[in-house]
Amino acid sequence: MRTDNELRHDWTKEELLEIYNRPLLQLVYDAASIHRAWQRPDEVQISTLLSVKTGGCPEDCSYCGQAARYHTDIKVQALLPTETVLAHAQKAKDSGSSRFCMAAAWREVRDNRDFDRIIDMVKGVNDIGLEVCCTLGMLTADQAQRLQEAGLYAYNHNLDTSEEFYDEIISTRKFDNRIETIKNVRKAGITVCSGGIIGLGERIEDRISMLRTLSNMEKHPESVPINALARVAGTPLENLPKVDVWDMVRTIATARIVMPASMVRLSAGRIEMTETEQAWCFMAGANSIFTGERETLLVTPNPGVSEDMQMLSNLGLKPMKVEREVMSCSNS
Repeated sequence: MRTDNELRHDWTKEELLEIYNRPLLQLVYDAASIHRAWQRPDEVQISTLLSVKTGGCPEDCSYCGQAARYHTDIKVQALLPTETVLAHAQKAKDSGSSRFCMAAAWREVRDNRDFDRIIDMVKGVNDIGLEVCCTLGMLTADQAQRLQEAGLYAYNHNLDTSEEFYDEIISTRKFDNRIETIKNVRKAGITVCSGGIIGLGERIEDRISMLRTLSNMEKHPESVPINALARVAGTPLENLPKVDVWDMVRTIATARIVMPASMVRLSAGRIEMTETEQAWCFMAGANSIFTGERETLLVTPNPGVSEDMQMLSNLGLKPMKVEREVMSCSNS
């Protein structure tokens, strides 16, 4: 395995465009070669994502069925009981997951009883022995510190798209708000999970700009989810076309080349991808997938755990075993 000393943080748009636009087979070969130098090519991390609070979000993210202002079939669900979440976490571990991510449809974290309950969930999942991840919206430095002390391993806060295209997708917050939350997470000593969504109507240059923002951070995100737009009926983007698989492959390959030490996560949209198409994404450098119970990923369809395990077996891949000690909880 190579070292962080070889990582670059000064990529130009021209360099990234050149990588993205390489002849496809050459691009995949280049990405696969880098993947093998930095990662274990036969392992894929299985991460389970659970919606612990669903719907009713005041944001207007054009792609999201959990926004209260859109008329979708998604049912609002209050914050789950802690014991229910811990039961899901144990089941996820027993099914082969090594990371458990809890998502709440909030615009921002508030210092109230619900956040206290999230802290208890983090402690409990950490005690089970899983990497604990949360995605709860915007986060202050003090809130990030509380999560870190509870044992949080990772915090997800996607850029979604480029800074230039951002206002076309979301108006209820600014791109800089996302950057500020990521900085607060990093300062607290929590690993960063941040990526974006392909198929929002963006240009290739927007994908490049998003990847440039991520790859030129002082420290690359430890996890980079690449999502294909999951078109939810009732949202402004419901009628956009299905994301072309080669767009996904090119984006994943470019992310792998410029952020070789990061986990590149093949995330939302897999339900519309064949096993062959997903295999191309793994070849291009993806080394993590998300699973969800009841064959959902938050509120959109997703392949089931048994289906994913069969796919990995067919491709000669195996679930990644994360060797780490359970993080200590300062406030326990």
